[in-house]
Amino acid sequence: MTYLALIYVFLKVGLLGFGGGMAIISLIQGEVLSRGWLTQTEFVDIVAISQVTPGPVGMNCATYVGYAVGGVWGALLASVAIVIPSLVIMLTICYVYEAIRNRFQQNKTFQITMRVIRILVVLLVAHAAYTLMTPASFIEYTSWIIFAVVFILMLLPLFKKKSPATCHLSPATCNLSPATCHLSLLSNPILLILLSGLTGWLLYA
Repeated sequence: MTYLALIYVFLKVGLLGFGGGMAIISLIQGEVLSRGWLTQTEFVDIVAISQVTPGPVGMNCATYVGYAVGGVWGALLASVAIVIPSLVIMLTICYVYEAIRNRFQQNKTFQITMRVIRILVVLLVAHAAYTLMTPASFIEYTSWIIFAVVFILMLLPLFKKKSPATCHLSPATCNLSPATCHLSLLSNPILLILLSGLTGWLLYA
């Protein structure tokens, strides 16, 4: 019955989890905690591990949850179950979207609809982050400081100083302002994850 429950849960998560890996973390969290498979602290640890290991965070999270609940077979079933709905849906959407885009690319309603979808995806990711901001995630004030520093560094690429002579040619030619040029090197997600893990190990190990 545990294997069937894993298949059911992750088929549902894969079917309803729009917005990418982080956006479905809250769905996985709700299903896992409501069934008593893991505690909040254990789930937060799984999310952290899922982010530092290769692959999509949602897929990694499903694999680790499946392993924690049902061993190797649980990990395999959860991984396959979460992928199947997305695979079928994306293949269908890609085909339909390409046909629609070619026909309505200049249509104002189509452009507005795409902007609304982008906003909704951002809200889903923000909600996923909010659900993880619990006492189990932040041990003390130092954890909040680390979070704030990483959050600010992640926003640095948004503050780009455009060069009128080059930016109209290619967005890639726009450079960061001198004040943020050096700090922008730290906005790389992989580097931030490694530095955060190292800081946590030094402080709490």
